[in-house]
Amino acid sequence: MRSKLTMTSAALITACFPLLAMAQDDKPKSTTTNLFQAFIWPETHGVEVLGNLIILLLLLMSAVVMGFSIMLIFKFRRNQVIPEETRDEIEALLAEKKYREAIEFAQEEESYLGQVVSAALSEAANGYAAMERAVEESGDAEAVKLLRPIEYLNVMGNISPMIGLFGTVFGMIVAFQTLVDGGGSADPAKLAGGISTALVTTFWGLVVAIPALTAYSLIRNKVDAHCAEGLLIVEDLISPFKPSGKKKKPASAAPATSARPEKPKSE
Repeated sequence: MRSKLTMTSAALITACFPLLAMAQDDKPKSTTTNLFQAFIWPETHGVEVLGNLIILLLLLMSAVVMGFSIMLIFKFRRNQVIPEETRDEIEALLAEKKYREAIEFAQEEESYLGQVVSAALSEAANGYAAMERAVEESGDAEAVKLLRPIEYLNVMGNISPMIGLFGTVFGMIVAFQTLVDGGGSADPAKLAGGISTALVTTFWGLVVAIPALTAYSLIRNKVDAHCAEGLLIVEDLISPFKPSGKKKKPASAAPATSARPEKPKSE
């Protein structure tokens, strides 16, 4: 009896295997796309190679923007633009009337503060007005030098959306051309490849542009604030050269008791 049950069970299990296999084959196969394929190297089926190259270019630009922004943040710290040590040393030399030493020390300083003070002290022999003009001119020139590297962020922030838009137009052209070649019933995989390239290039163009323009605005405002503060410090340092402009003392009134000279009496 037990042997018959065992044989029957085995036969049922053996018969069920093909049914289970058929049931598994009937289920739709799920295709998963990882993040790398979705955002970095989409499946283009060998059609949109140029689109993938555009994506790689934008990825490289994104890395450059991030690294360059971090470098500028550390380069344009307050202590690098207007160092406290430089201010204290120049102030001490001027207080001791060591003007030549102060000029030489300022000339050796590569900071914004050192260069502007050096230009101002070099005009000390021509008067305080000449020193003020030197501060304004040198301050503008040094500020332009500081702001020039930041413009690269502005350039990359404005160019990257254009590169992404170029990839978008290219991807849409490929998608519509695929639809035309298929006579209105194109291969969905090839059609989706062109659309995917169009969207991904736009995505990476924005990924580059947003951080680049944000960093450009923040760093530029930071440098402007440091330069404005530096000009105030320079004006304070050269204030001892300013003419004193002492006010004239008002003439003392004649005492009330003083007698006026009498007119000679006519005889």
